Amino acid sequence: MGIRTAVAGASGYAGGELLRLLAAHPEFDLVAATAHSQAGQPVAAVHPQLVGLDLVLGATEPAALADADLVFLALPHGQSAALAAALPDAVAVVDLGADHRLRDADAWTRYYGGAHAGAWTYGLPELPAARSAIASARRVANTGCYAVATTLALAPLVAAGAVRTDDVVVVAASGTSGAGRAAKAHLLGSEVMGDLTPYKVGAHQHVPEIKQATGATGLSFTPVLAPMPRGILATVTALPAGDADPRSVLAAAYADEPFVHLLPEGVWPHTAATAGSNSCHLQATVDVDSGRVIVVSAIDNLGKGAAGQAVQNANLMVGLPETTGLSAFGVAP
Repeated sequence: MGIRTAVAGASGYAGGELLRLLAAHPEFDLVAATAHSQAGQPVAAVHPQLVGLDLVLGATEPAALADADLVFLALPHGQSAALAAALPDAVAVVDLGADHRLRDADAWTRYYGGAHAGAWTYGLPELPAARSAIASARRVANTGCYAVATTLALAPLVAAGAVRTDDVVVVAASGTSGAGRAAKAHLLGSEVMGDLTPYKVGAHQHVPEIKQATGATGLSFTPVLAPMPRGILATVTALPAGDADPRSVLAAAYADEPFVHLLPEGVWPHTAATAGSNSCHLQATVDVDSGRVIVVSAIDNLGKGAAGQAVQNANLMVGLPETTGLSAFGVAP
């Protein structure tokens, strides 16, 4: 028997991607998957790409998860805390929701509303000292998808003193799977195709998380809904704080990272190259007119932005190499 693993919220896009990764993982034994409205359905009826995965979705309640060694919570924001609190302390938990990401209770109330559930260990292994903290934790808060793409582009530059922290501007486009699987009129194919739409302009909930993870003190963030199912392309800019070459800073920070790749000079990231992978592709330059540092980042929002990142964190938590069961290579075309 491997490590007994369960997924709550398995009927959603992130939950389905988790099931796909866990079913092929050499050390994780997928023993339970739960849902709300889809409870009682075979997994393959909800996720046709997982035909042959012989599981029936159970109800999302503590008893369905308590016998697992490791539980992933792929639930809507605000729904993880109560379920996690009802699980035995011995169960390792990775929360893909936002409930435990923020240390600042006021920031939680401002951007999410409701009671703050408290912060868990933040699950981005590429941050300084993060691996050891994740490896020793029993509760880990997985990163937000936009937060991963932005933080990996920005954090090394802030840490090196290469950019000012008070004037960071991010414009990031995301595929429709980032909005979840619930039926919504603005996500219909007829509404999305041939269109780009900004949303939550000036008030997106990932802003405090990005500031917390990177050290930015002033952040303007504009998310854009793009007519594609998955992927995030983030353009991150900041004023320089010295003469450091941003590419050199990123190259040094990620030289030994298995999932973060600084592309050859002049080659720019694009989302399709990261599809199905746990990778982040980066490129950096300095704007010849404004002098601003520009870093472009691409990830699969369901991979490094959600399920892949969660498996990477879980591997560390149970003492496995963090690359186990994950691919750095995308799927094309």
